[in-house]
Amino acid sequence: MARHTHDYERHGTVTLFAALNLATGEVDGEGYRRHRHQEFLRFLRRLDKTHPDGEMHLILDNYATHKHQAVKRWLQRHRRFTLHFTPA
Repeated sequence: MARHTHDYERHGTVTLFAALNLATGEVDGEGYRRHRHQEFLRFLRRLDKTHPDGEMHLILDNYATHKHQAVKRWLQRHRRFTLHFTPA
C-alpha cells in the first residue's frame, strides 16, 4: 500500500462532507482542510444538532477516517445514524 511521504502537501485540496435530505432536496455540507476523524466527528455532531429527528443514512467511501474508534464509539451512542460504504 502506498503511503504519503513526510513532505506530502495537499496543495489546496479540501475535504467535503455533505448530506442530502431526500425529502426536500436540500444539501447540507462543510469543507475542511484536513480529512481526519476529528473533522468527520465535527460534521456528525453538527448533523445531529441541526437535524435532530429521524433516521440518518450516510453513504461513505472506505477511507479509514470513518472507521476510527472514536467514530465507532460516537455511532454506538447515536443509533439513528447508519453508515453505508461504497464498494472498495
